[in-house]
Amino acid sequence: MIFDLALIWALLIATAVFLYVVLDGFDLGLGILFPLARSKTERDVMMNSVAPVWDGNETWLVLGGGGLYAVFPLAYAVLMPALYAPIMAMLIGLVFRGVVFEFRFKARPERQWIWDIAFFLGSLIAALAQGIALGAIIQGIEVEGRAYAGGWLDWLTPFSVFTGIAVATGYALLGATWLVWKCEGPMQEHFRGKAMVTGSLLLVMIGIVSLWTPSLHPQFAARWFEFPQIVYTAPVPLMVLALAALLFASLRSGRDAVPFLASLGLFLVTFIGLGVSLFPYVVPTSITLWEAAAPDSSLKFLLVGAAVLIPMILAYTAYAYWVFRGKVRPGEGYH
Repeated sequence: MIFDLALIWALLIATAVFLYVVLDGFDLGLGILFPLARSKTERDVMMNSVAPVWDGNETWLVLGGGGLYAVFPLAYAVLMPALYAPIMAMLIGLVFRGVVFEFRFKARPERQWIWDIAFFLGSLIAALAQGIALGAIIQGIEVEGRAYAGGWLDWLTPFSVFTGIAVATGYALLGATWLVWKCEGPMQEHFRGKAMVTGSLLLVMIGIVSLWTPSLHPQFAARWFEFPQIVYTAPVPLMVLALAALLFASLRSGRDAVPFLASLGLFLVTFIGLGVSLFPYVVPTSITLWEAAAPDSSLKFLLVGAAVLIPMILAYTAYAYWVFRGKVRPGEGYH
């Protein structure tokens, strides 16, 4: 074929996953930062800043998971049994968060603290579970024939736990820089300081994961440290350093939107680095994209639907953010 349908679908699913990570990432980050708010008013502002868009952000998670099931069924059949525990933990955390958005503002003041704790725990559990699942995929999944051959706890390793903490830290950075953008006054300055701290921690964790990942598989090490592959991969860490410099400079200079955009750039570059390590495997290092793909007739049929659906989701998302643009002030909000 002129077009590699499996590769096109891999790019579409990767795009959906990335959009979920950055859009729902700052949403989860707000929940992780919730205990650091200094008053009920600040907590109300934090929730009001995402109340109009949080549910739309999770559309991309459905698209990514559903696309994996439909387009790469073999990969789905192998990955899901290996990741049942973290996936279920993530879904439970997201359910808790969804309930909080609907009920927190209706709760009596003396009981609102219960929903605040639920929002924090739901956000933290979902973020950790996503990072642990990512780490489990990167480190490799035991496959025999066309089925998962590992145990119930293979996903739980020092590497996967560390990636879980790193993802949660990254989400906290997105949440802090989102508040820098959407808030003003003392609250903005408070979370500007939190962004400096979480940004510094994230950079350390990116460095550790970047050095740890190549040690997991010889293919990863060859791609990052051997010539001529290193010529193509060297720009990735350089871009991370450049975006980190932009992030901290913009925080120090009092910019509003730039820190958030720089944080998104950090996620994009690290996401590209992850793709460089994993390609062409969808289950490292056992199953490639083409081995896991559905028949071409199915890929063509689904691509037609995606060509209609994805622009609609993008248009809706862009419109929602445009309508609710601007600063969020105490006493104002979606509810």
